[in-house]
Parts: sequence; structure tokens; C-alpha cells
Amino acid sequence: MTKVTFASHPYLLGFEQFDRLLERSAKTATEGYPPYNIEQTSESSYRITLAVAGFAEEDLEITVENHQLTIRGRQGEDTANRVYLHRGIAARQFHRNFVLADGVEVRGASLENGLLHIDLTRELPETRVQTIRISGRQPSVRKREESSAS
Repeated sequence: MTKVTFASHPYLLGFEQFDRLLERSAKTATEGYPPYNIEQTSESSYRITLAVAGFAEEDLEITVENHQLTIRGRQGEDTANRVYLHRGIAARQFHRNFVLADGVEVRGASLENGLLHIDLTRELPETRVQTIRISGRQPSVRKREESSAS
């Protein structure tokens, strides 16, 4: 049986990559840790905020590759001098992915009060109209023009 996808519609040409991005983002949507918010801060800017209590700047890594924003957190085990009677806060590593549209760029990141803020902007493309010239010979049309001119 053939898999029917968004990009298989006959009027949507060249959207195969978009279809793959949707599939990839659906897989990462099931991750639950750490919790996060996404805000639209203006018409063309966004902020992703992740709750990363207990993580220091050096425990966090933010990368962008192939339109995918990845945030990783790894805490070192500092249990050598500690004796826990109860350990309910785990030193848990994570990675969270976000798929970015064309033109969306990371402008910066900050860590304050256990919240990691990542600011994004989207450059709006210029509207461009392109007129396509039709080329090639059409002998039947020219013959009619020549015969009607005589």
C-alpha cells in the first residue's frame, strides 16, 4: 500500500523536504522533558523558553543544523561528597529539537532563574513577481500569420 502524504498532492511540487520535516517534528513532539513555552514576541520574532533548573551554562549546548534547532543538557554527577537521604531531583540529561522554517534564525540565548530563553527572528522574504517568457518555434502559428498577411 502506498503511503499518502502531504507532498503527494499533484499541485504541491517540490514539498518533499517539507513533508520530511513534518514527519521528523511529529516524532520529537512526544518528548516531555524539559517543559517549554513558545511565544510570539512580535510579528517576526519568537522566544522559546525551557525550564532547565539545576543546569549551568556549561551544561547546556545549543546548535542549529539543517533547519533544526537542538538544545542538549548534560549535568555532571557531583555526588562524591554528598550523602542523600532522599534523591527526588535527578541529574537528568535531555535533548529537545525544534524544526525551523526557512528564514528563521537564532538571535541569541540567555539563562536566568532556571529558564533558558532562545530568541528567534524570521526574515520576511520580498514579494517577487517573475514573468516567464515562452520560447520555441510554433510553425503552425507563423504560417497562419504569413497566409493572412498576403
